[in-house]
Amino acid sequence: MAKKTIADVDPRGKVVLMRVDFNVPQDDSGAITDDRRIRMALPSIQSVIERGGRLVLMSHLGRPKGGPDPKFSLAPTAKRLGELLGKSVAFASDTVGSDAESKVKALKDGEVVVLENVRFNPGEEKGCTEYAGKIAAWGDIYCNDAFGTCHRKDGSMVAVPQAMQGKPRVVGFLVAKVIQYLSDTIAKPARPFVAILGGAKVSDKINVIDNLLGVCDYVLIGGAMAYTFSLAQGGKVGKSLVEKDKVELAKELIAKGGNKLVLPVDTHCGDAFSADCNKLVVKAGEIPDGWEGLDIGPQTSAQYGKLLKDAKTVVWNGPMGVFEMPPFDEGTKTVAQAIAQSDAISIIGGGDSAAAIEQLGFADQVTHVSTGGGASLSMLEGEKFAAVELLDEA
Repeated sequence: MAKKTIADVDPRGKVVLMRVDFNVPQDDSGAITDDRRIRMALPSIQSVIERGGRLVLMSHLGRPKGGPDPKFSLAPTAKRLGELLGKSVAFASDTVGSDAESKVKALKDGEVVVLENVRFNPGEEKGCTEYAGKIAAWGDIYCNDAFGTCHRKDGSMVAVPQAMQGKPRVVGFLVAKVIQYLSDTIAKPARPFVAILGGAKVSDKINVIDNLLGVCDYVLIGGAMAYTFSLAQGGKVGKSLVEKDKVELAKELIAKGGNKLVLPVDTHCGDAFSADCNKLVVKAGEIPDGWEGLDIGPQTSAQYGKLLKDAKTVVWNGPMGVFEMPPFDEGTKTVAQAIAQSDAISIIGGGDSAAAIEQLGFADQVTHVSTGGGASLSMLEGEKFAAVELLDEA
């Protein structure tokens, strides 16, 4: 799956259309609360502008409904990028309109413009060729550095590079790195290879669990989806979050997984969803009525920590419990610490896992933190990405 990168092309004097993932969290005032996704794109951005390229950045932000919405504007993102680069960054108030066109045409070597949220244009999510063709016409080089949306077939991900056939179409450093880690690691993992899957729903992770059971030595389960597995084993789950319609699938995965599928042995429960509720640790599958499981228990944490200590490759996607709410963050904390202290190649698969490892201060002690949860899951399922497949081979 090796692709040419932005380092393999000469951008001097050329317009580089770069799809980035600036889908950053913001507070009610529009202020960015975590700029990690912008910072992760900096190496590719700097590679273009420092070599005299004219850079046009495209991204989505949130899920605007069918048109412009000030709440989802990329203007604060362009401002923050300028601060990080220490130079002026232009911002276009539209995607394919007159402001975007004039600002792209006004670019000089080494300059940057950020287009307004691509999802403000209905052609983006429809993959409209007319809309994509207008953007493609400006560019001499296309670069995909938006791993978080690589599993999507949106206009800026697929239709734009398709319209630029015959021109260089490459990956940015972030996408190259994630593809290398996720695809190469899964193809030829150092063993023991341990995957940790958490989060709320078995349904989100069925294909991932199924795929990883074929390649991993152990798949450790945590988060609320563990209670669906408990139910499948005839356990009591109280008022825990479960997917009753996925119990049969959970049974199939238990049968298929055998000793590879490792389920919690105890559960940290509360009688309400709050930090100051009454708390109880019980054996897995013995949650009393009126109580809900909110984290893996201490025995499970210790068991998972031991398996992770001996691992040589680790992939983690999804927290072990309600990590935002102490004391139900203990399971996630133990797992994060065990990964950080191990000698394993460790890949943290975006979303809440990335937030947790960052929040707990271990991000610089793991091999790679992905910016895209959904894309990481799709890759762990073994899915091929059209947005990457059509780019130039190395």
